[in-house]
Amino acid sequence: MKLLSPLVAACLLATAATAHAADPNLGRNLAATCANCHGTNGQAVKGSGMDTLAGMEKAKILQKLADYKSGDKPASIMHQISKGYTDAQLDLIATYFAAQK
Repeated sequence: MKLLSPLVAACLLATAATAHAADPNLGRNLAATCANCHGTNGQAVKGSGMDTLAGMEKAKILQKLADYKSGDKPASIMHQISKGYTDAQLDLIATYFAAQK
C-alpha cells in the first residue's frame, strides 16, 4: 500500500500537467478580439485606415504593441487594449498574425 500512494500521486501530477498544457489555439483565440478593427484573421478592409496584420513581421507587430502599451505611440484605443494583455499573450497574438497570409 505504501508503494501505491507515490504511484497515485505521480499519476495525479502527470494528469494535472496535461490539463494545464498550453492551448494550441490560444493565439488565434486572443487574436480574434482584434477582428472588429483589423478584420477577420488580420485582413483589414481596404480603405478603412486600419493596418492589415496578416503576414506582418512578428517583430514589427510586437514593437507596435509595445509602443502602444508603453504609451510611446498615441492611439485612440490601442493603448488601452494592449495593456490588457501580458507580454506572453501579445507574443502569441503577434505569432498568429505573422503566420496569416
